[in-house]
Amino acid sequence: MIHIRVEDRDGSVQTVEIPEDINLSLMEVLKASEYNILATCGGMALCATCHVEILSNGGNLHEPSDEELDMLDTLPDADTNSRLACQIRLDENLDGLHVKIKGSLQS
Repeated sequence: MIHIRVEDRDGSVQTVEIPEDINLSLMEVLKASEYNILATCGGMALCATCHVEILSNGGNLHEPSDEELDMLDTLPDADTNSRLACQIRLDENLDGLHVKIKGSLQS
C-alpha cells in the first residue's frame, strides 16, 4: 500500500491508503477520496485548481514539466514546494508523501 498524508484546507490531516498498482494521479485519488478538488481541466495541467504543497517526503517526485511550471507561475500563492496534483503519478516510491491542498474552491 501507498500511504499519502493529506492536509485539507481546514488543517485536518488524514492518511489515504492506495494500492501500489493503482496507476492514478494524486488528483484522481483525492477526488475519489471525496476531497474538494475542482480539477476543472480534468488533469491536463491547464487550470491549477488541483494545486498542492508538498510538505514532506517529496524527494522521489519527478521534476515538473514546463507546462506545469507555467501554470504554477500563474498562482499568487505558489512556491518551490507547489505542484499540480494531476501531474503526480502515484507509485510505491511516493509512500509517505505529505501534501496540503491549496487549489481553488471555485473556477
